[in-house]
Amino acid sequence: MPDFIYNNKVYYNPVEFAMDRIGGAWKMPILWRLREKTMRYGELKKDIPHVTHKMLSSKLKELEEEGFITRSVFAEVPPRVEYTLTKRGRQSIEVIENIRSYGQALMKEFKIQEPRKALKGREKPESVRKLKTHF
Repeated sequence: MPDFIYNNKVYYNPVEFAMDRIGGAWKMPILWRLREKTMRYGELKKDIPHVTHKMLSSKLKELEEEGFITRSVFAEVPPRVEYTLTKRGRQSIEVIENIRSYGQALMKEFKIQEPRKALKGREKPESVRKLKTHF
């Protein structure tokens, strides 16, 4: 496929373009959380470990601008804002599921256990008790 330009950026293939839309450390976890329900900002912040307020706000804005999520503001006191997947966002979930499954298969090949399974039946150190997975 020939190179193409979108928003003043040159892309060399459609995979690069798709990963630029949903890739990175935070976009997929956000989309993953919204796959089954509408969530408020505070719920997302609490449920996604290690994300800063600035980064969460930034990624939510990008996902909204690109049509993956909708942001609904309710005229209440205090104001209520909810995020929901759009049709485009729902379509991305299948891709994320495949990437997640592939990542889990690679973890097995590289003999990496998920922290919760690795410590099953043993006392968990403080760092692992606080650990949440992105997906």
